[in-house]
Amino acid sequence: MNAPRCLRLAFAGMVVAMLAACAPLPPRNPIATWVPSKNYDIRKPQLIVLHFTDQASAQQALDTLRTANSGGPVSAHYLIGSDGHIYQLVSDVDRAWHAGGGRWGTITDVNSASIGIEIDNNGHSPFPPVQIDSLIRLLTDLTTRWHIPRTQIIGHQDMAPTRKDDPGPLFPWATLAANGFGLWPDPLATLPDPPAGFDPWLALTAIGYSLDDPTAVVRAFHNHFRGTGGDTLDADDARILYNLVNKIERGATEK
Repeated sequence: MNAPRCLRLAFAGMVVAMLAACAPLPPRNPIATWVPSKNYDIRKPQLIVLHFTDQASAQQALDTLRTANSGGPVSAHYLIGSDGHIYQLVSDVDRAWHAGGGRWGTITDVNSASIGIEIDNNGHSPFPPVQIDSLIRLLTDLTTRWHIPRTQIIGHQDMAPTRKDDPGPLFPWATLAANGFGLWPDPLATLPDPPAGFDPWLALTAIGYSLDDPTAVVRAFHNHFRGTGGDTLDADDARILYNLVNKIERGATEK
């Protein structure tokens, strides 16, 4: 073996050693003896939460999501620009700080159980089709890779109705439903009246809403399923809720 080749091999070995020394080690407790087990897995999200950014541009939202807003540090796993560009800020397996306080069904720590997607929108403008196309592409990827039920896609307002109003009444939930995402009722004109004794409040909890503040919950429900305001349940709401609960029950039976 000639000398130059020996030097090259020695240098390569040094580089490998240096890279190995810099590689992050798994978290270990210094007061315990490390006896690793293969019987574990990574965080598996069960829910996807959609937000609007309520900022002037995707770049401003990216800056905020990597630093802080007025309430402190915030983040999300993904941001979709108005031009449809998809940005990832946090790994799917890590816990992003996007949801805050609230709950959905039995999930009380939503950050730990969800993937957060921010959508570049001020809350007062329609969502461009190219942006929704990118969202559907991202939802297809996430629900497939992580085996998240396609009905488990909600808005921030749904899980935190007393604090949030995003993604707002202009968000096209019906378009998502047409592509197989989210829980969505059949056309209102086709819905029958619920039977006597039907309780719309219990139906709201069956969907996932918390009734800690009923007025706020009705507003969230209206924004999501009817695209309107108002904080009083009416006969059409009862028909929609009855239809949604039946869909949930049929889905549970088919599993």
